[in-house]
This record gives sequence, C-alpha cells and structure tokens, in this order.
Amino acid sequence: MALRSSVAPAAVLLVAFLATGCGAVGRVTTGDTSQGKKVFNDKCASCHTLADAKAQGTIGPNLDDAFSSDKQQGFSEQTMADVIRGQIAYADPEGPMKPNLVTGSDADSVALYIAKCAGNPSCGVTAATNAPPPAAGGGGGGGAKPAAPDGKQIFTSAGCSGCHTLKDANATGNVGPNLDQLKPAKDRVARQVENGGAAMPAFKGRLSPAQIQAVAAYVSKVAGK
Repeated sequence: MALRSSVAPAAVLLVAFLATGCGAVGRVTTGDTSQGKKVFNDKCASCHTLADAKAQGTIGPNLDDAFSSDKQQGFSEQTMADVIRGQIAYADPEGPMKPNLVTGSDADSVALYIAKCAGNPSCGVTAATNAPPPAAGGGGGGGAKPAAPDGKQIFTSAGCSGCHTLKDANATGNVGPNLDQLKPAKDRVARQVENGGAAMPAFKGRLSPAQIQAVAAYVSKVAGK
C-alpha cells in the first residue's frame, strides 16, 4: 500500500483536512493498533518505510519522515489518523496504491497504528496474530508435519498484489512487472523475493526460506495461465 506522495509534507494535508472537515469517511473512532500493525505488515510494508514495523519500502512516502515533524508541531494522533484514513479511501486511482486497498475496521486500525508509531521506532505495539489452524486428525498426537506454506496466500498477504499483476491471484498492481507477461522461472522469483531490487524491498528476514520457495513456486506455476 503506497500512500500518495503528497503525504509528505503531511502538515499541508493536515491543514487542508482541518479546513474542510473530517471527510466522507468520517473520523476514526474505533480500531485496534495491534491489528493495524498486522495489516500494515501484510499490505503496506512492501511500499513504505516505517521503523517500528521494520518496513523499508521506497515506492510510497517514508511515513516516519512524513509524520514525525507533525508530531513535533503538536498535531494530535487523532488528527493524523483521520488524515491517513482519508488517504487510504481516496488514493489516486492512477497511482501505485489503489483506493480502499484496506477497508472498514482494518483501515481504521492501520490509520491508528501509523498515527501512533510513525517517527517512533519502538512505540510498543505488537502485531496481532492469527490463531493457528486446528490440528488435523483430532489431535491424536501422531506427530503430523505442519502444512506446507501456501504460495498464493503468501503472495496476497505479503503485499505482492499491490505491485504486480497476476491473474490467478486477482492482482492488478502496476508498480512492478506484470508477472503474467514475464512468466518468470521459480529460481528467478525466489532470488528477487529474497534479495529485492529496484523498487522492490528484500523479503529475507520477513519471509522464511520455505515461504519464499512456496511463493516462487506458485508464481512460476500460474503466471500467464
């Protein structure tokens, strides 16, 4: 998710926002920063820099730079969250981030998380986690192996859909190469995911080796199909 470049300097948006009211999406009155951090990691970290999330994306604005100065000037987290929520809803359709990439309570939670943690590399928010799936076979203690990583699910949750086109994943991103046209081999995908390159960040350390291999196998199998 790439908040439009006009987020920086954010103070300009804050002033404009306050002058026109809270926007059609309304004020952010509910949300969970832990869920917001999880969604940010899944959808936004590949495009933005935010130290608390260890995100180093360069496609969209550096959120630490965009909002830390506004905090120093005394803007409240509430005001910044409202602005971020509007940016999520009304992103430029021609830009790398599509409008409403996340919606509803997830969008509110992301806005609250960014507002709280931008410019603070240790703001104390722990990302929510999904409950582990129930063990197959009723829990008989048979030492069953954990399920292999799902490459398609990883492609979606790691934010690849926001940057790449891949028909099988219903992805229409236009920041990175169109994978259906490129039809890359598995080894090429794995190297790119692990090491990054150009505008794409490295996912080594964010995805396990097994996850990298799974998403590489998935892309190479379905691209162009």
